[in-house]
Amino acid sequence: MCRLDPLRFLICALLGALLALSPAKAGEQVDVALVLAVDVSRSMSPEELLIQRKGYAAAVSSPEVVRAIEMGGYGRIALMMFEWANDSHAREIVGWTIIETQADAIAFAEKILADSTYGQRRTSISGAIRHAAAILEETSYLAERRVIDISGDGPNNQGLPVTIERDAALKRGLVINGLPLMTRGGVGFQFNIKDLDEYYRRCVIGGPSSFVIPVNDWAQFPEAVRRKLILEIGGRMPPEEPRIVPAQITFGEPYDCLVGEKIWRQMREQYFWDQ
Repeated sequence: MCRLDPLRFLICALLGALLALSPAKAGEQVDVALVLAVDVSRSMSPEELLIQRKGYAAAVSSPEVVRAIEMGGYGRIALMMFEWANDSHAREIVGWTIIETQADAIAFAEKILADSTYGQRRTSISGAIRHAAAILEETSYLAERRVIDISGDGPNNQGLPVTIERDAALKRGLVINGLPLMTRGGVGFQFNIKDLDEYYRRCVIGGPSSFVIPVNDWAQFPEAVRRKLILEIGGRMPPEEPRIVPAQITFGEPYDCLVGEKIWRQMREQYFWDQ
């Protein structure tokens, strides 16, 4: 039809040029758009940061994760990864990438390993959630589910209260899952709490089928990430974990979701008192 009519030929040519300038993957349908938000606060030692990076690379490229992707309705996911610490620090490690083959997963893992991380001050889980939510809102991928996968080794101690950003993300239809790192190391370990898994469960995660997988030892990390990715890709949660809702409905005692801010204030006041 374009050849028979000069006007139609011109229109077809313009449309072809516009399509050539558009991102090749724009608007592509995927089973899940998944953001990996990785804590790089100074409460983690350089050795732990390296273990974390290697663990994510090993999990993403594992045959089990690729098999879970292949079993999805569309057989592909959109994946990106950024690091976070204080409210103003959010740095992309790997941009949005379509993963549907083992080669795609390995290429993503290689980019993780090629990057380097330096610990940053403070811990703003709320800032990380806000940044991840904005990334998911702006993506052009058409996703069945939009998920934030957030890992960290301490409670929020800077920026807005974490529950404010959590609830804002859930209102957008996003899901937040948590990987609390219940380890010790780094220069800021005194800001950590013993029940970080409960903190994540009550204050951080939310949305349909949301869950927490705690890491009590760094040796568990690669397997925990691998298991978490498989569950997120399949839209499932561990059978032993209850569903968490934004209103923090619970039959237990109320939980103080400002515990991190209070610890930071107490430590700061003690520091100035001792000077």
